[in-house]
Amino acid sequence: MTKIKLGNNGPLVSKLGLGCMRMSPVWGSAMNDESESIATIQMALENGINFLNTGDFYGAGHNELLVGKAIKGRRDDAFISVKFGGLVYRNQFIGLDLRPVAIKNFINYSLVRLGIDTIDLYQPCRMDNSVPVEDIIGTVADLIKEGKVRYLGVSEITAEQLRKANSVYPVTALEIGYSLADRQIEADLLPAAKELGIGVVAFANTAEGLLTGDMKAPLAAGDYQNHFTRFQGNNLIKNLEKVEVLKQMARDKGYSPTQLAIAWVNTQGEHIMPLVSMSRRKRLPENIQAMEINFTPAEMNTLNTTFAQGTILGGTYLQR
Repeated sequence: MTKIKLGNNGPLVSKLGLGCMRMSPVWGSAMNDESESIATIQMALENGINFLNTGDFYGAGHNELLVGKAIKGRRDDAFISVKFGGLVYRNQFIGLDLRPVAIKNFINYSLVRLGIDTIDLYQPCRMDNSVPVEDIIGTVADLIKEGKVRYLGVSEITAEQLRKANSVYPVTALEIGYSLADRQIEADLLPAAKELGIGVVAFANTAEGLLTGDMKAPLAAGDYQNHFTRFQGNNLIKNLEKVEVLKQMARDKGYSPTQLAIAWVNTQGEHIMPLVSMSRRKRLPENIQAMEINFTPAEMNTLNTTFAQGTILGGTYLQR
């Protein structure tokens, strides 16, 4: 697995990151096979994928406990990224708590659940306008000085907030949704990260399943994607017409649409890491293979034209 430097001030990490969220019951999803999830993490480590992403509110702590079991006895093989600040009740997101006193509480619970002494990358899951950015970032900076955290990360923020956070303490990584279907961050957030020397950890590479090629209209009534307007009514029908272009290119190249979606993100820069959620070992080989896919100039032009900013109808979590 190719390694990249995570930001100007960060360590070497795998170019492909493993998102662990879906290994736990989150946003109404069912519990996965825990033994299979642990085996997936360990197989990822064996294949050189050392960037493991979790959150203290994923499964109300279950996800950190699971990651802790998977890395027991091989701590040095893993780079642990933890998001904090989310509040969950009955498997539903109910708000944020980014007060300094709360952050100092959260970190201790995370360290115990993970069974480690230091978290490699610690980041607020998003910014809370009720707490000054300086207070949030300053608290993590204090944890770094105490040795409980190695590097500062941020997630789901604006370019202005990113600049402000970086002025308080050097930001190593920005975690943000990015895909062929979600390109609004190209206008100002991605340029700001590149200017400041901040690595980009890009999740939702398939745009919540839109780019997998498996989605059909209409969605089942119970699907969580129904909360997003891009998956509703005529929006979904029109959006799936765009996906047909990706599906045809995938057939022509001998890959899956998901692999091409990951590959597109991977080709956007050496400072950008695709963060792919997996909970089964069988998905690892295809996602690793996606990192080796290249596009011709004509293919890249087709994708960028078909999925130009504004062509996908409806919004996602990025337009909340």
